[in-house]
Amino acid sequence: MLIDQVAILFILCVTFSLFTFSKWRYDVVSLISLILLFITHSLLVSFNFQSNIIIDKSQIFLGFGHPAVITVVAVLIISRALHNSGVVDMISREITPYSKNKFSHIFTLSSVASILSGLMNNVGALALMMPVAVKTSAKQRRSPTMILMPLAFASILGGMITMIGTPPNIIIANFRKDYLESIKSQALLNSKSESYNYFLSKNIELNNFEPSAFSMFDFSPVGLSISIIGIIFITILGWRFIPKKS
Repeated sequence: MLIDQVAILFILCVTFSLFTFSKWRYDVVSLISLILLFITHSLLVSFNFQSNIIIDKSQIFLGFGHPAVITVVAVLIISRALHNSGVVDMISREITPYSKNKFSHIFTLSSVASILSGLMNNVGALALMMPVAVKTSAKQRRSPTMILMPLAFASILGGMITMIGTPPNIIIANFRKDYLESIKSQALLNSKSESYNYFLSKNIELNNFEPSAFSMFDFSPVGLSISIIGIIFITILGWRFIPKKS
């Protein structure tokens, strides 16, 4: 197992180095890391080392079919359609009156990005709002640097508001359902198990219990609160730490 850990640590270091130097796109770096995992596993096996880096080679690309990945891809397609349909220009026209002042400019764009991130996924919202940020910055002869970074943070914060807002929320929501199905199965098989005692302590009728994922707005109380606090911080203080270069 030690050699597996060393190999994975090395691949992680390579991956983060490639991300840091930004010579290649992030999706290319991710594929390189996946290929490195496969090659490393194959080399270890060929030299008679016991390796568990890859459990099943036939499932190495299974991650690309995860609901989170499909959701992000679908949202990016929708975002491009919205851009081509003129929605970006419409949003830009509505925001322009609020962009004269630096604080209101950052606050308005960040708020809109945060709301959209909760409704359509933060990656798609960011893709939709970036052209708006650049257009409004150019009109006010303001460096887009000080607008784009708050926009990125706001989209991340807004993504926490709903289940579809960010891929981790989708992953956690699905994991909850899978986990509840697992403990229900254990409880049905063994009435003396911890799983059975859990249902008993919660007064849950085991036979009528239907495992479910987190719903759309289960994340909202915490996510919305953090988003509001975060946007206020970004507007008042956060942007001051951003380099002022063009």
